[in-house]
Amino acid sequence: MTTAPLTTTPHDGHPPPPAVGIHGVSKSFGPRGSQQPALDGIDLTVAPGEFVTLLGASGCGKSTLLNLIAGLDEPSAGEIHLSGGRPALMFQEHALLPWLTAGRNIDLALRLRGLPAPERRTETERLLELVRLGGSRDKRIHELSGGMRQRVALARALAQDSRLLLMDEPFAALDAITRDVLHEELVRIHSATGVSVLFVTHNVREAVRLAQRVVLLSSRPGRVVGEWEVAIPQPRRIEDAEVSALSLDITDHLRREIRRHGRH
Repeated sequence: MTTAPLTTTPHDGHPPPPAVGIHGVSKSFGPRGSQQPALDGIDLTVAPGEFVTLLGASGCGKSTLLNLIAGLDEPSAGEIHLSGGRPALMFQEHALLPWLTAGRNIDLALRLRGLPAPERRTETERLLELVRLGGSRDKRIHELSGGMRQRVALARALAQDSRLLLMDEPFAALDAITRDVLHEELVRIHSATGVSVLFVTHNVREAVRLAQRVVLLSSRPGRVVGEWEVAIPQPRRIEDAEVSALSLDITDHLRREIRRHGRH
């Protein structure tokens, strides 16, 4: 089931530009003459405020695409257009600076934005409250659980004040209960902030639980081979019947892609 991105139309009658527009993007690696394609002809948009999950088998180029959008690498062909400035990127590992407290990790991102000290303190407190870590500003990273560290990492990403948040399997290393809690928190924060999210995962149920739209990439080279609008109201649960049914449909498509790739 292929769908168009969700959009809203402002008062001037023109739809807003997408948070990110990806047009004919390809990426190859290796020396000239023996390059291996990782992505081939990707066309994808994420509307303002939309939550999109990017799904595919390991090695299909999901993280490569996020790196291109983040500006960490250049596409071999095609164009990427951003309408809200440089995106914020959240990794699978929290990547927090261990010699700084939770608050000072967030403060650093605010300082790079050029905010003065009084505003940074107020904003740090606000972001910690947003991720439900109020009172943890002075805690060292080693004092925090895995889930708490990812909350701090999310707060630090939000501190960059970007309108596009790129998330590269941020909950993959967490236990099932912590991951379930953070799913709820991320949906709440997305609703509260209106930030656009492009979330990479290889977990089909996670993709369906979180997203307004699920995009499936083929096995290498990565191409967009399917899109599903998720019309199930939030909040959702992993075990909900509608989540399970849509997950099974997407999983069938994913398995066909994996089998097709295995025959080559």
